[in-house]
This record gives sequence, C-alpha cells and structure tokens, in this order.
Amino acid sequence: MEVTTVQLLDDVRVVSLAINLPGPLAAARLAEFGAFVTKVEPPSGDPLAAVAPDWYRHLTHLQSVVTLDIKAERAKLDTLLADSDLLITSMRPSALARLGLARPQESFPRLCLIEIVGHDGDRADVPGHDLNYQAVHGTLSPPAMPKVPIADMLGAERAVSTALAALHGRNKTGVGASYRVVLEEAAQRAGDAVRHGLMGDGATLGGAFPGYGIYESADGFVALGAVEPHFFTRTLETFGVDGTHDQMRKAFADKTTAELEDIATQADIPLNGVK
Repeated sequence: MEVTTVQLLDDVRVVSLAINLPGPLAAARLAEFGAFVTKVEPPSGDPLAAVAPDWYRHLTHLQSVVTLDIKAERAKLDTLLADSDLLITSMRPSALARLGLARPQESFPRLCLIEIVGHDGDRADVPGHDLNYQAVHGTLSPPAMPKVPIADMLGAERAVSTALAALHGRNKTGVGASYRVVLEEAAQRAGDAVRHGLMGDGATLGGAFPGYGIYESADGFVALGAVEPHFFTRTLETFGVDGTHDQMRKAFADKTTAELEDIATQADIPLNGVK
C-alpha cells in the first residue's frame, strides 16, 4: 500500500550522500512529505540495491538518483549543495571531515547537516552496524538473529525529526547548523523497554501477562494484545477461560487462525494471526 502524505516540504531540497539503510529511509520519508531529494551515490552504487533491490526501488522511487565520485567531482556536489536546505550523510566523522563537509555552513550558510553516525564522543569513529548497537542494549535473544533492524529504523525516524527541527531552527535564525543522529542512542532507547522491565523474558509484556502473548492455533500462531482490562475481560468472557496461560492455550489450540480472527473481530478483541 502506498503511503499518501501532505506535501508540506515541497519547498525543501535535500542532498543525501547516505547509503545502506538509515539514511535512505530518512530521505525516503522526507520525499514522501514532498521534499525534492537528490540521492548521490558513489560509482559502486548503494549496497542496499544489491541485497534488497525491491526495497531500494521503493525507497528511491520519489528521489532523483545520481552517480558521482564526490572526491573527483567535488564541484558538481557543491553545485547541488548550493541550492539545498538539508545534507544527509552516514559516514564516519573522520571521513566527513576529510571531505570538508563536517561544517558545510562555512561554504553554504543556510545548509543544515544531518549526520547519521553509529557512535558519538570518543567512540565516534568506531565501526558498527545495527546488530552491534542492539547487542549492547538488550534487544537481542541470542543465538537468534534479529528480524528487524531496530536501531536503523529508529535512527532513520530520528534523522527525519532532527531534519524538521533543523529547518525550524534555521527559519528562526536564518542560518543552518549541523546535527548528529546516533544509532547507538536509538538502540538504547529501544532497550529501555527491557531495562525498565516492560518487555523481555518474564516481564509483563514479555510473556508474564496472559493477555499479551503468542499462542498456537490449530494451524499456526496468533498474537493476542489484550493489554487493557476491558479487552482482557472481554477475551476471558468470549473464550470462557479463567485467564491463566494454560486455559488460554487450550482455548486457542483447537481453532484455526481464521476462526480465531473471526471470533476476535466479532468481539472486538485485538487478536490476529502471525505471518
């Protein structure tokens, strides 16, 4: 399903040098809001296009994609930046500095830099990816690999909100500024759900509460999200159970996923099959 958004940023021009995932996700979201995005890729291309071509095409279909060796063809990049409001990057700070783009406002006063990095402070140049950031913030269940790149996804949304704040700030001051979005911090915020005991093994939303969990059906699994008391009470009444895990399992096990979904729809219970 295509996402339709109000074209609030139709007067905003964005140049993105970011490859892989967080930067392209952020740029795609800004394009959905109407921004004119130029995605500058190195001659080798964006690795995302090779490993997930359909996703890459979905993310870039509203953008202008150009190939540019920014070291050898710097003048062409500067021409793009001269008319732009936002620059999105996702390289290490040292690499950005070598390109002379750490403080682009020196050449382009109204340009705002959204710098997506893995770490900050003394560890700003330490290499890493989503798996590394999740590993230290409690969102992994070894040895299983994560199904969703949490840090990258949250980092992309942080980049978008930072970009909007940057534009607002520039409208107030008249000059651009540089902002850093740290993916490890995004992973840390996701891990707060575990650190504060909301989710994780044995936590309320980690399996301890019978109204919030995954149950086996006759032909698969269903997810029950009856967190609120009225939903949980309605679930107990609808299925005639006493609210224990064992009773819930028995009530769901002899019905197909489709049957359970139909019952849930009729009773207004948040339950659906697991794909």
